[in-house]
Amino acid sequence: MCQGKHHCSCHDVPDLRLEGFLAPCLLFLLKKEPAHGYELVERIKEVELIKAVPDPGVIYRHLRRLEDMGMLESRLEPGCGGPARKVYSITPEGEDYLKAWVTSLRDMHDALGKFIEASEECLK
Repeated sequence: MCQGKHHCSCHDVPDLRLEGFLAPCLLFLLKKEPAHGYELVERIKEVELIKAVPDPGVIYRHLRRLEDMGMLESRLEPGCGGPARKVYSITPEGEDYLKAWVTSLRDMHDALGKFIEASEECLK
């Protein structure tokens, strides 16, 4: 337990983040419904899949990278009184990648559950 002014390593626990988790989040959102970049920024905020919503520039870079990898495709749609918008949709390759992420996350979820349960029992 942490006591008084002495340094305790429990304060050094990192904020756990899943490296590269933005890509499967974008694929998930696009599997539900095709969308343009700004709409995806708003939807990420709404569904709260990511603790800290990334900068829109980061999201657009991910979209370009996923499109270059063949996981997304895009088409231009007329904007409402403005320029055409690039609307993204998931490809079969993107769906396969999303399925692989789900499998990996499920395995991690199971392992973390076991760790938490064992740790809580040990700390009683």
